[in-house]
Amino acid sequence: MYLKNWMKKWLRSILICVLLLFICILALFSINFHRNEEPQNEYVINQIRLKVNGHLLYIEDHFTSLEQNLNLRNSLQEMSSNAGIDISVVQLDGKVIFNSIEADLSQFINLKEDLHYDLFTSQQQPGIIKIAFPIISGTNEQLGNAIFTIDRDVLFPIKQPSPTNFILLFIGGLFCFCIIGLSLYIVRKSNKEILLPLNHLKKNTEEIVKGNYEQDTVYSQADEIGELYAVFDQMRLEIKNLTIQRDEQEQNQKKLISSISHEVRTPLTTIKAYLDAISEGICPDMNSLISYIQIMQTNTEKMSRLIDDLFIHTLKELGHIPVNLTEQYSKEVLTDILLPIRHYVQTAGIHFIEPEYIPNVLIQVDEHRLEQVLSNLITNALKHTTKGDSITVSINIENQLLNINVIDTGNGMLPEDMPFIFERYFRGIQATGETAVKNEGAGLGLSICKHIMEAHNGCISFKSRQSVGTTFTLTLPII
Repeated sequence: MYLKNWMKKWLRSILICVLLLFICILALFSINFHRNEEPQNEYVINQIRLKVNGHLLYIEDHFTSLEQNLNLRNSLQEMSSNAGIDISVVQLDGKVIFNSIEADLSQFINLKEDLHYDLFTSQQQPGIIKIAFPIISGTNEQLGNAIFTIDRDVLFPIKQPSPTNFILLFIGGLFCFCIIGLSLYIVRKSNKEILLPLNHLKKNTEEIVKGNYEQDTVYSQADEIGELYAVFDQMRLEIKNLTIQRDEQEQNQKKLISSISHEVRTPLTTIKAYLDAISEGICPDMNSLISYIQIMQTNTEKMSRLIDDLFIHTLKELGHIPVNLTEQYSKEVLTDILLPIRHYVQTAGIHFIEPEYIPNVLIQVDEHRLEQVLSNLITNALKHTTKGDSITVSINIENQLLNINVIDTGNGMLPEDMPFIFERYFRGIQATGETAVKNEGAGLGLSICKHIMEAHNGCISFKSRQSVGTTFTLTLPII
């Protein structure tokens, strides 16, 4: 269920519960109010008896003399006025011997219609209770009836509702109002600080899916949503950078294929031309034939290096460059590697200085891969040296590490190229002067060298100074 729908559902439930609670409070208040306002019949009868008891006793004590004795009548009249109760004294035959209402001149009453001993029949007029009590003598004989007419408001003065009830009602209403206000506040705050940011984040996600990585994902508050926005923005930037890198990689791979295709075509064309010349008998003598063969060998080696670089690069892309480490002594391995390199450098017209001493220590090495690394470094050195320069290879041991240094006295590197020389496809700014070897390649050599050295549990580093030269150092651990 969506959070928005869930919140609406629970808000509706809370409002219904609060409304029912408030209705219950009003109902209880109303019941309590009416209970206080209308007392029970038994309570009313008892109150009436208490109210008229003094009058009734006075009448019983003086009943026989009441009709003739003016003083008794005046006293009873005064008692009636002070109590606010109208009194009528009636004999058993219905004759009225005393009536506190002077305007009422009735001498007789209808005993069946005017005598009411119960509360129900005594309430003939709204707010007036006219009830009769028997007059009993000392020998428990009924002498007559005393009829009392009482105003209900005199008997039960109107009570104002208790302030406590209103306070409780006010507190209950205020409590319900606070619950409703708090619920609305929570819903509003949730919409503003949760749902709206999440909807905005959803729109940005949809834009990323479409390939648009420029959408701003800014959230000003430092809370959980802010942390989510920060992580989302990092993800957006990472995806953007990865997309840029992927596009650049695809572009570089296209350039690589184009470059290698072009560079392979040139020596292949040269080899084909010389083979055609040889097959057509153009070579006049054996010396020319040997010269042709040497040229074809040079171009074949060039194609072989390009194909090797492409192959190693492909293996690296697949995450697997085969490096078979075996325990070997360094002197024999390095001597075998440096022998053909020396001939290659000298034929290019560059002075090659071999190491004076090769330490004979036990190392774990793949001879073919290490030869590939050194050949790449020598070839790079030749691309930045001219006739008269030198390339020196020195080997030493330091801190249980075997260091192989390839030092040239060539042009050196530009400072702006140094951070990127181990990056794939990076070729740097080309030298403008005449070098021992033409600066060709796909920019894969040093990247491959770095990967091979790491597979040997070693490393490759360099230092360079423009117009002075460059030194590459290969470091291998000694067993």
